[in-house]
Amino acid sequence: MKVLIIEDDLVLGESLKEYLQKKGIDVVWIFDDREVFNVLPYQEFDVIVLDLILRFSTGENILKSLRDKNIDIPVLVLTAKNSIHDKETCFTLGADDYLTKPFSTKELLLRLKALAKRKRVPEKININNNVVIDLDRGMIIKDDQEIKLSKKAWEVLYVLAKNKGDIVPSEKLMRYVWQDKPVGDEVLRTYIKELRKLLPQGSIETYKGRGYRLV
Repeated sequence: MKVLIIEDDLVLGESLKEYLQKKGIDVVWIFDDREVFNVLPYQEFDVIVLDLILRFSTGENILKSLRDKNIDIPVLVLTAKNSIHDKETCFTLGADDYLTKPFSTKELLLRLKALAKRKRVPEKININNNVVIDLDRGMIIKDDQEIKLSKKAWEVLYVLAKNKGDIVPSEKLMRYVWQDKPVGDEVLRTYIKELRKLLPQGSIETYKGRGYRLV
């Protein structure tokens, strides 16, 4: 699971990040809410944890923008606002869950796991009759045998599989796999080449100047 936390409280944000990472969750924490839409186009998230009282905007405005942009990632609102009016506003804007502060970190974890299950591509994606991408187990199965591949190649494939049928921009792939490390297109092409050797011919299409698509 990969979670995006939008929280400007530095102490809370850091503690949440550390707690969730210890539970095996990949976490990106944004404390400057102006950066939200600089991050979202380039990374895949299973759930967004959103505070309402932020420094430069409001959680309500961010939530509205997410849904206006057709970003359907489940959103859990985590806030000190506890009135029924606030809850009604957020659910009307498209929130999926609402948890008020103070809260139990274990309860937060349980809610995140439940939300992540709502928006999941199939656990197994069939490329053809004998090749399967198993997202939960992190492997490719061919003729009932696991095919070995590098960690980076798997991460590239994971993003393509999560967006199966859609063109994934090269920049998004590089941002997800290598984060902020400076990586050129030639490095990405190396891993695409590795995947093409493992998958049936024609499984990954290239859109020059744009990106790649798993078909």
